[in-house]
Amino acid sequence: MILSGREILKHMGKEIIIEPFDKARINPNSYNLSLHNELLVYDNEILDMKKPNPARKIIIPETGLLLEPNRLYLGRTNEFTSTNQYVPMLEGRSSTGRLGLFIHVTAGFGDIGFAGYWTLEIFCIQPLIIYPNVEVCQIYYHHIEGEYDLYSSGKYQNNTGVQPSLMYKDFEK
Repeated sequence: MILSGREILKHMGKEIIIEPFDKARINPNSYNLSLHNELLVYDNEILDMKKPNPARKIIIPETGLLLEPNRLYLGRTNEFTSTNQYVPMLEGRSSTGRLGLFIHVTAGFGDIGFAGYWTLEIFCIQPLIIYPNVEVCQIYYHHIEGEYDLYSSGKYQNNTGVQPSLMYKDFEK
């Protein structure tokens, strides 16, 4: 079952942490998250899963940044989120989707116990100008049934910035 907006609000600051929090961003069954002004873009055209892939930082100016189609941009939310009781999920807002902007290409499913900023896999269909601090996605929460273990991976927990893929660490096991 998905928590309603009222239920999210009821658990805010206890079982659900969103910082900074703005009550105006509560929806009927989600909360809007915004885009930080920092993006990462991979330097190499060909990426290798078994190796760290170099990336460079791009700052989105207040006047906007033109995104190119067929290029992956990694961004992050301005908001730090955490929950030890619910399964967090991330979806793009319909307004961004209607502009051909995909906010999280594949990683919208969070683990119970995750604490950090959400890395966004951003991709656009046609050239699009984006701006910092725009509400681009929404987080919602599911109940979990049965016993569970909290997310404890060292790869992405308690991150502080945009994180490139750390998949290469999976090959080190």
